[in-house]
Amino acid sequence: MPSAVTPQRRSRESSSDEEGPQSSNAGGSSTKRARINLNGDARRTSQSPVLPNGYRSNDDGVLQQETLRAGRSKSKHQPGSIVRVKLANFVTYTAVEFLPGPTLNMVIGPNGTGKSTLVCAICLGLGWGPQHLGRAKDVSEFVKHGEQEATIEIELAGDPKRHRRNPVIKCNIKRENNKSTFSIDGKPSNKKAVIELCRSFTIQIDNLCQFLPQDKVVEFAAMTPVELLRSTQRAVAPQEMLDMHDELKEHRQKQRSIQAKAQADQDALDNLENRQRMQADDVQRMRDREVIKERVRLMEASRPFPAYREAKVRFEEAKDRKKEAIDELAKLKEEVEPSLGAVNAKEAYQRQTDAVANGRRRVVQDAEKTADNIDRKLQALHSRKGELEAEAEAEKNAGRETRKDITRLQGTIATLKRRIDEEQPNLDISGYNERIRGKQKAIDEAGQKVMELKRQIGDISSRGQGRKERILQAQKELQNLESQAGQRENKLRQASQDTFKAWEWIKEHQDEFEKPVFGPPMVECSVTDPKYVDQIETLLQRGQMLMITCQTKNDFKKLGDILHGRMHLAEINMQHMTGTLADFPPPIDRDQLGRYGLTGWALDYITGPEPVMAMLCANVRLERTGVGDQDTTPEQFELLQNGPIENWVTKRSSYKIVRRREYGPSATSTNVRDVRRAQVWTNQPIDMRAKQDLQENIEGWSGEITELKSEAATAQKEIEELRDTIRETGDEVRNLQTEKAGKQKLLSEFRALPTKLAQQEEKLATAQQSISELRQRLGQIAEKRDQLTQERAEAAMDYVAAVETLQARHLEVYEAEIMLIEANSDLARLAEKNTAQKEMLELRKREVQHLDKEVKELRENATRLVKKVKEVLAFIQENGDTALDAHIKAMSDEQPSEKLEEEIESEKARLELMHEGNDRGVIKEFETREKRISTLKSNLEGLREELEQAGERIQGVRERWEPELDRLVGLISRSFGENMKEIGCAGEVGVSKEDDFENWSIKILVKFR
Repeated sequence: MPSAVTPQRRSRESSSDEEGPQSSNAGGSSTKRARINLNGDARRTSQSPVLPNGYRSNDDGVLQQETLRAGRSKSKHQPGSIVRVKLANFVTYTAVEFLPGPTLNMVIGPNGTGKSTLVCAICLGLGWGPQHLGRAKDVSEFVKHGEQEATIEIELAGDPKRHRRNPVIKCNIKRENNKSTFSIDGKPSNKKAVIELCRSFTIQIDNLCQFLPQDKVVEFAAMTPVELLRSTQRAVAPQEMLDMHDELKEHRQKQRSIQAKAQADQDALDNLENRQRMQADDVQRMRDREVIKERVRLMEASRPFPAYREAKVRFEEAKDRKKEAIDELAKLKEEVEPSLGAVNAKEAYQRQTDAVANGRRRVVQDAEKTADNIDRKLQALHSRKGELEAEAEAEKNAGRETRKDITRLQGTIATLKRRIDEEQPNLDISGYNERIRGKQKAIDEAGQKVMELKRQIGDISSRGQGRKERILQAQKELQNLESQAGQRENKLRQASQDTFKAWEWIKEHQDEFEKPVFGPPMVECSVTDPKYVDQIETLLQRGQMLMITCQTKNDFKKLGDILHGRMHLAEINMQHMTGTLADFPPPIDRDQLGRYGLTGWALDYITGPEPVMAMLCANVRLERTGVGDQDTTPEQFELLQNGPIENWVTKRSSYKIVRRREYGPSATSTNVRDVRRAQVWTNQPIDMRAKQDLQENIEGWSGEITELKSEAATAQKEIEELRDTIRETGDEVRNLQTEKAGKQKLLSEFRALPTKLAQQEEKLATAQQSISELRQRLGQIAEKRDQLTQERAEAAMDYVAAVETLQARHLEVYEAEIMLIEANSDLARLAEKNTAQKEMLELRKREVQHLDKEVKELRENATRLVKKVKEVLAFIQENGDTALDAHIKAMSDEQPSEKLEEEIESEKARLELMHEGNDRGVIKEFETREKRISTLKSNLEGLREELEQAGERIQGVRERWEPELDRLVGLISRSFGENMKEIGCAGEVGVSKEDDFENWSIKILVKFR
C-alpha cells in the first residue's frame, strides 16, 4: 500500500500512548489532541486552534469537525493508496477526517496526540483484526468511552481499468456485541469481501514489511532474513514472484531428494559390486562343486541299473548249474540203487526196533511217576502226624499257663476283699488349696514389685542414655567450635535450623541414596584465596548458600519426601544436578582477562565437590563472572560493556550488564551493587561464651549420670532380695502340691477297689471257661491222629504194588534194547560195505541244496534291484528329472557296477578336497545380488534423467525469477541507501543467495559512522 501511514518508532522514554479509551468531559472534549503533518507542508482549513477531540470552535463557540488535509502535490494517488480516512467515536476521536497525499505521508506529534489511533483505524477499517496491532484483543475496546458505536470510513484510490470511482469502505464497530459490520460503496458487505478488495490492490496489513505498528516493532526485529525476503516479495512483488519462489523451493527439495536417493543407490551399487568381485572366485568354485555333487547324485541314483543287469546274469548262470547238478544226482541214484536196497531194508528193521524200545522206555517212565506219587503221599501223611502232635503239645502248654493265671487271680481277689474291709483315707483338699493360694499371692506381689523396680531401672537407664547423648553432642559441638568445618556447621545452624537438621540427617543416611548427596555450599565449599572472600560471598544469595545438591531424580524425590513429608522441614533448598564443570566453559580464556582489569573467574577462587560447583555455575554463572582486586577504570568499563563478559566483581562493587538485543546491540543497562563483608567463609575466633556453656552442660549432665547410677544400684539390690523370697516361697508351694497329690492318689485308689475286684472275678471266670474248652480241643486232635494212622497203612500197601510193576517194565525194556543193539550191528556192517557210493550220493545232494539256495538268493537280489530300478524310473517321471533320465540313457550296457562305484568314489574324493560350506545359500545370495545390481543400475539411469529434468526446470524458473528479484531489491537498496545518506550514514540491501532456495534471504548492511 504505497500511501499507508507508518508511525515513527517511539523512544523508550515515551512508553505510554493514547490507545486506552479516555473519559470525555461535559464539553465533549478529550485530554488528547489529533495532529497530522503531511508532506512537511500540512495546513488546516481554518486558523482556529484544534481542540483535543478533533473539533475546532468558531466565533459562536459551536464545535465543528476538523479536517486535516495534505499539501497539494502534482502527483496522483496510485491505485489502492488511501485517499481519505474518516473516524467517529473511535478511541479518543469524536470526529476527524484525514486526507493523505499521493506520496510519502508522515504523522508527527508528541506522545498522546493520536498517531497510533490513525494506524489502528486503517488496520480495522480495511478488514483486519486487532491481533495485527498487538494491543487490545476485542474490537469493542476501540469504541470511545461513553459511546456505543464507532465508525471508520476509508476511501481508496481506484484502478481506472476496474473502477469508475474510488471504492469507499465503511466499518461500524458495536460495543454491545463486540462485532464489526462492513459496507463497500454504501452496500452491505462482509469482512471477507473487504479483505479480498484490499488484496486486489496488494494491500497486506498482515505483512510487517508493508504495515508496521509500533507494538509490532519487536516482532519485526525478531524476523529472520529468510522471513524478511518472503515478506518483501509479498509487499512489492506480484503473486507470480512468490509462486515462482515456492516452485523453486519445491523443485530444489525434489532435486535434493533425487540426489539423496541417487547417492544412496550409488553407494549401495558400489557396495554390492565390491562384494560381487570379492565372492566371484568362491562362487565359481561353489558352482563347480555343485556340478560334481550333481554328477555324484546321478551316478548314485543310477546304481540299480548295472547292478540289476549283473544280478540277472548271475541268476541265469546259477539256474543252469542247478539243473546240471540235479541231472547228475538222478544218474548217480540209478547206478547205486541195487547195492543200497539191502541197506535200506536193514535200516527199516533198525528203525522199527528203535521205536519198540522207545515205547517200552515211556511205559517205565509212567510206572516210575506212579511210584513217586505214592511215595510223596506217604511223606505228606507223616508230616501231618507231626503237626497234630505239635498242636496237642501247644494246647497242653496253654492249659498250664491258664491254671497259673487262675491261682494268681484267686490271690488278688482275696487281697482286694481285705483292703475293702479297711477304713477310707482322710484328705482336706480345701485346706491345702487355701495354703497354696496364700503363698502364690505372696509370689505374685513380689513379682509385681520386681517389675516396677525394673521399670524404674529402665527409666533411669533411658535418662542416663539421654544425658550421655547430650554429653556426646556437646563434646562434638565443642570440637566443632575448634575446627573450621565445625564453625561452618555452627554458622549453618545459625543461618537455618531446618537446613542444619537436614544436613545432619543426610550425613547419617548417605548409604540410602543412589549417589552421594552434597550439603550446602556454606559447608561443602571454601574460598581458595582469602583476599577474594568478600567478592565471592557477594555473588551468592542466601538460598544458593543453603542449596542441597542431588545427583539423580530418584534421590531428589526421596530426599524431598523425607525432609518435607516425614521431618516437616520448611526452609529447604534443593536442586537436581546432573551436569559437570565441563558443561560450563568460560566465554574467553583466562589469559585475556588482564586487558579488562580482572585477575580470574569466580570459579577459580572457590573449591568444592564438582556437583556443587556445577550447581553454582548453573545458578550464579561463576564460570562467566570475572573477579578483580582493583576498581574498574572507565576504559576497562567501556571494554567490558562491549565485550563478552556480562558479570564481574571488583574490590568494592559488583557489576551486571543487561542487554536488550531486540532493540539493537547498543541497548544495554548496567546494575551495580556494593560488595558486602563476608560472613561464612571467614576464620573468626572461637566463641568462648559458647565453649563455656558447653563445658558447664557436660559437667552437669555427668553429675546427673552418677546420681542415676546410684538409684539404679539400690533398685537392683532390692530386686535380688525379692527374687530370693520368690524362690523360697515357690519351694514351699511345690512341697504342698506334692503332699496333696500323694493323698489324692491314695483316696482314688481306695474308691477304685470294688471296680478292680469285679474285673478280677470276671477274668477268673474267663480262665476257668478256657480250661474246659481246652479239654474238648485235645479230644478232637486224638481222633484226627487215629484216622491219619489208618491212611498211612493203606498208602504203604499201594507203594509195594507200584514197585513190583516197575520191576516188570524194566525187564521188558532190557529185552527191546538187546534187539536194537543187534539191528544196529547188522546195519553198520552193511553200511561199511557201501560207504564210498553213499558219500558220493551225499556230496551230490549237498551240491544240489547249495545251488538251490544260491538260486533263491540271486532271485531275491534281482527282485530287489528290479524294485529299485522301478523306483528310480517312477521318481524321474514324477519329478521330471530330465538330467537323471538322460544320464541313465547315456549309460553303456556293458559298464560294470564296479567301475561305476570307482567313478563315484573318485568324484566324492574331489568333493572332499573342496571347502564345504553353505554353497547353496552363497550362490543364491550371489545371484540375488546380481539382480539387485542390475536393478540399481537401471534406477540410477532413471534418477540421472530425473536430475537433469529437475535442473532444467529450476534453471527455467530461476531465469525468470532471479533477475526480477534482483531488480526489485536493487530499487529498494538504492532508496534505502539514499535515505541513509541523508542522515549521514550508509546502507545497502541485497539478497543472500544460497544453494537451497529455502535459505535465500534479505541482507541489510548499515554503517552509522
